[in-house]
Amino acid sequence: MAHNRRKRARAVPRWRRIDWRAPLLSGALLAGLVAAVYPALLLLDRPIREIEIKAPFERVMADRIEAAAASELPAGFLSADLAAMQRKLAAIPWVDRVQIERRWPDTLRMTLTEQVAAARWGASGLLNIRGELFLAEARHVPAELPRLAGPEGMEAEVARRYREVHRRLLRQGMGVAALSVDERGAWRLALTNGVEIQLGRNDIEARIDRLVAVVTVLIASRPSEISYVDMRYSNGFAVGWHRSMNADVDRTRQADANVS
Repeated sequence: MAHNRRKRARAVPRWRRIDWRAPLLSGALLAGLVAAVYPALLLLDRPIREIEIKAPFERVMADRIEAAAASELPAGFLSADLAAMQRKLAAIPWVDRVQIERRWPDTLRMTLTEQVAAARWGASGLLNIRGELFLAEARHVPAELPRLAGPEGMEAEVARRYREVHRRLLRQGMGVAALSVDERGAWRLALTNGVEIQLGRNDIEARIDRLVAVVTVLIASRPSEISYVDMRYSNGFAVGWHRSMNADVDRTRQADANVS
């Protein structure tokens, strides 16, 4: 056997050269483009000559809009910070949404949407149709709005439950005047005919089902005689009457005495 076997050629790593001048060339090219375009941009950044405001003004005054937008107007048509202007306009009370567009050659078009008050919150707050507290201290609170109340941060949940209960009771010919939840999580609602409903803390959905299916029939038949209905029972409810000749509480429909 031959002892002079050829050794395998050792693999040589492939080197790839990186041209470090490329970023410099790109940067130089970019600088050249900026130098060429910038004068043109200055010529196009003409003063803003006109502002179109599209909004059904009921609560928001036009002078408040003009004052909020004034700080950005001297910047020019292209350099005006529309995002900053939009934030300032959105901070005006009763303004819900703001959209600002540039219209060539020198016009800004603003579209503002006002908040729609859907319910009262607490003593003088107002909720919009999304259940958001948009005004904590309203000067004028429409008396016809439903009264909602609850701990801070519960606005959306209370509004959601109000919409659900109101929709279901409306089919029975009844409306909800107020809905609240306390710090312990106990729910209470008041109907537009003056009857109060105690829902308690547990099994709220089941109790609302029972209220709609059974109790509304009783309320509809004797609305002026009923003071309140206590739904805090596992399988029944109790009725409180206005007339002193009746028992204070009618328990004929009560299944057990455990309330929660």
